[in-house]
Amino acid sequence: MNGTLKRGMDLLGATAGLVLLAPVLAGLAVIIRLRDGSPVLYRQRRAGVNGTFVLVKFRSMRAGPGAPITAGADPRITHTGRWLRRWKLDELPQLVNVLRGEMSLVGPRPELPEFVAQYSDEQRELLRYRPGLTDPASLSFRDEASLLAAAPDPVAWYRDVLLPEKLRVSLAYARRATPWSDLAVLAATAWVLLGGSRPASSSSVPPYAGPISRPQEGAHAPLS
Repeated sequence: MNGTLKRGMDLLGATAGLVLLAPVLAGLAVIIRLRDGSPVLYRQRRAGVNGTFVLVKFRSMRAGPGAPITAGADPRITHTGRWLRRWKLDELPQLVNVLRGEMSLVGPRPELPEFVAQYSDEQRELLRYRPGLTDPASLSFRDEASLLAAAPDPVAWYRDVLLPEKLRVSLAYARRATPWSDLAVLAATAWVLLGGSRPASSSSVPPYAGPISRPQEGAHAPLS
């Protein structure tokens, strides 16, 4: 996709989103502050096209020891946070990241540097694409927390099984993305967030390609 056109779409979409959602953003900030105290925003280093950047979210967890990923009923998630996460409202401040040029509206979700350090050469190709708020992998694995909750070791299962599958879906889309396919992904994301089911098939939003299974003993693992 033409980089200038994609950046223009990002600037237009992020600016419009921040202006139109300003009352919602302010209201959510007040709710978090009153119910859970400060800070209202959560900041975390993520990998992007030019190294790492500071991703911003509405805070949905309380401080405490735990894994770098959340699975199921993580006790660190606040009551307000569960509601924010259910509707993905905690992600809205990332429109600021889009405006800054650190993220795009549509692109592979930005990962923690500790996971990126283990990418294979092919998977590192994703670092050429600006990370996004949503993409087909985000739609396919929108119930990620439930999948992780069923794993005996959520971090290991995420790193060795789920993450490679997400990266495969993201890379397949990024290689052939167009402005029209990005609009289709945004429309599908809005539809899912409003309670609709993800389309079973779409020429613009590739479906999840099958069940996830662990690599067999001795087989070439996608992560080194």
